[in-house]
Amino acid sequence: MNKLFTFGGATLGSYVGWIVGMRIGIGTAIVLSGVAALAGVVAGWKLARRFR
Repeated sequence: MNKLFTFGGATLGSYVGWIVGMRIGIGTAIVLSGVAALAGVVAGWKLARRFR
């Protein structure tokens, strides 16, 4: 369950970061995608802990 939620959080976070960053430029999209993916991993991990 933990791996599923962290992977889903990373995927969703990365996608959102990319979409938001592309409004500014490709470099910003890459950076925001990475930051949002990390935030998604943390959020997914915390959510998975809740369902234990």
